[in-house]
Amino acid sequence: MEAINNTDRLSDPLMRSSPVLSSVDSSEDKPEFKVYKRRWFMLSVVCVLNIANAMIWMTFGPIADKAADFYNVSYDDVNWLSMIFMIVSIPFGLSASWLLDTMGLRASIVFGAWLNFIGSVVRALSGFDFIPPSVRYPLVLTGQGIAASSQPFVMFSPTKLAATWFREDQRATANMIASVSNPLGILVANVISPVLTPHKDDIYFTLLMYCIPAALAMLMATFGFCSSHPPTPPSSSAADVHEPFFQGLKKILQNQAYLVLAFSFGGGIALFSTISTLFEQILCPQGYSDMMVGIYGGIMIGVGLFGAAFAGAYVDKTKRFMETAKISYAFAALACIFLAVISQQPDQLILTGVASGILGFFAFALLPVCLELGVECTFPVAEGTSAGLLYMSGQVQGIAYIFIMQALGRPLSPTQENLQVCSNSTSTSTGAEPKDMTVSVLVFAGMASLAAIVLIIFFNTEYKRLKSEECRAADKILNFSGSSHAISPSQI
Repeated sequence: MEAINNTDRLSDPLMRSSPVLSSVDSSEDKPEFKVYKRRWFMLSVVCVLNIANAMIWMTFGPIADKAADFYNVSYDDVNWLSMIFMIVSIPFGLSASWLLDTMGLRASIVFGAWLNFIGSVVRALSGFDFIPPSVRYPLVLTGQGIAASSQPFVMFSPTKLAATWFREDQRATANMIASVSNPLGILVANVISPVLTPHKDDIYFTLLMYCIPAALAMLMATFGFCSSHPPTPPSSSAADVHEPFFQGLKKILQNQAYLVLAFSFGGGIALFSTISTLFEQILCPQGYSDMMVGIYGGIMIGVGLFGAAFAGAYVDKTKRFMETAKISYAFAALACIFLAVISQQPDQLILTGVASGILGFFAFALLPVCLELGVECTFPVAEGTSAGLLYMSGQVQGIAYIFIMQALGRPLSPTQENLQVCSNSTSTSTGAEPKDMTVSVLVFAGMASLAAIVLIIFFNTEYKRLKSEECRAADKILNFSGSSHAISPSQI
């Protein structure tokens, strides 16, 4: 059978002869809760789609200098190819949350997959020779915008998928796997973009290659993601009726613990988006090449995947969500300070990589834990709403952080002028001048520290979903105990 029963069958023949226990045994043919093997395929669909979308998002981050050359624009214009994801996700975020919680997972995933694929094709057109140079940048920005509109439908789904299809002891792990696939896509972009684009004219080939995962995700979602809900729920909380969307939204905005989490966890998302967007511009004035930037980004995300996996498995077993989140954020803030200081020193190849790895481990550990905390402190509000607003907070803060860090950039010193490897042939005509980002990264570290302090001091909540499931389990035991005492000895 595909379904897996959560209740063990009784093996004692005498016990099975009891009418009460026999009725329990016979009910196993139609168990109250089940999980289905197909949930792993559905999880893979969400992962592939998240990876494809993130690759499109961060295509130009590690090759900002070559993109500025190819499209004949400034660095700020190149940054807009990333920031448009944050901006577009704000108006589309509420729509995605509504669609996810009212129409279901399938509608959200399929719609997001098609938008992502169409966006990848549109932006690929900008690389062809028959497109006039003056049209290339508006065209690639349009394609980025279309793909960006799909991001909320993709990124808000892991929490909903985990709650709808997975048992309570698998939810954090499933959430972790689906959620970290987005930074995994950023990792792929950080590594592959510099390899595929040794020269500015290779951008067209890079854009074509990035259409492949988008097409694969679209096909998997359209033909493989066949249902929003399993025939039988995996847990008691999955069987509960959630709050209507707007009523749940109102409750979330009145939930003090959730608002603290939205500020701190949203700040973490914003800081990661910011460093992913500006990492090349931060490091290249100190003499670090695009290839090294890609390696450091890969180290940060690669080590971060282990951190997320460890945290997801740990909280699935212990349910210590708050302790894990607070400890992880404290060490992530310290790692931010370390990276901010060491990255502004030339020839610190090893220490910059170590700092990137430490930051990635603890920052990524926050991802599955905080998404589960968002559900726990707002239950029975629908999972798509709680996760969606956390991500929207991150996007709003991310836009502000990128603008702040750009504004704090200063002209390069004479020493940096000799070190920098980010000048390009269009820097004079387009304003794509490299900047000294020392003050910017120190402010970056300060914002990370503030978010950590707020979470550690002010965040406290009861685990409402777990409490509901424990109460259901206790009631079931009491009801069974009461019915067994009602049986006369002659019936046994």
